Amino acid sequence: MNFIAPIFEVKNLNFKVREQIILENISFEIFSGEYIAIIGPNGGGKTTLIRLLLNLDKYTSGEIKIFGKKFKDFKEWYKIGYVPQRATLVDENFPGTVEDIVKMGRVAKRGFLSGISSEDRAKVHDAMLKMDILDLKDKMVGTLSGGQRQRVMIARALASSPKILILDEPNTGVDMASQQRFYTLLSKLNKEENITILFITHDVGVIVDDIGRLFTINRKATICNDPKKILSCDEVSDLYGIHAHSLANHKHEH
Repeated sequence: MNFIAPIFEVKNLNFKVREQIILENISFEIFSGEYIAIIGPNGGGKTTLIRLLLNLDKYTSGEIKIFGKKFKDFKEWYKIGYVPQRATLVDENFPGTVEDIVKMGRVAKRGFLSGISSEDRAKVHDAMLKMDILDLKDKMVGTLSGGQRQRVMIARALASSPKILILDEPNTGVDMASQQRFYTLLSKLNKEENITILFITHDVGVIVDDIGRLFTINRKATICNDPKKILSCDEVSDLYGIHAHSLANHKHEH
């Protein structure tokens, strides 16, 4: 029987700034094909956790492995697609087309000095097709709506053919109709393309029927394998300092 390493293996993770504890004793594993949402209050450490997973910040103690390797041994960063917080807030005068932006996703795979190959062009085309933005490929990205920019940024992440897609509050600046379309696209990527999804959201009630697990982060972590159950329990109330029904009743009418 072959052992398949988790995409991420986190053990006893701690992070503090000076004497302030941001994340404390967090452990979990993320496996191929999972669809995981992260929730928690502002300042609870959600974005910090993502940055630690991506080696953008250095943890204080503990261990993180990616595909069974420590950071110092891991070189295949193209396997991880990342859409940072507020990525859709592009300057209106930004001098690049949609296709230009999506091509940037091939840099992680090929390197800055490599030319664009026929394979690269095919991957860029496929990523734009999946995000339904082929008709926008020659548009300047600064002229697009928030929802369109969102799909462009996800297409850029998909262009490297990642095994996991990590998104930090990707609906910032996006209207309600585009948000619903976004969640449909995410679910399709997970189910049809078998892309692992990990994303931070405040709209967990909208996608509770789709996600497989829910991570609640507020300095410490609670890992829930039954998201519908946690939405009706006291843990969410404690996490946010609000009544859980404000999340549980947030259904698909959006």
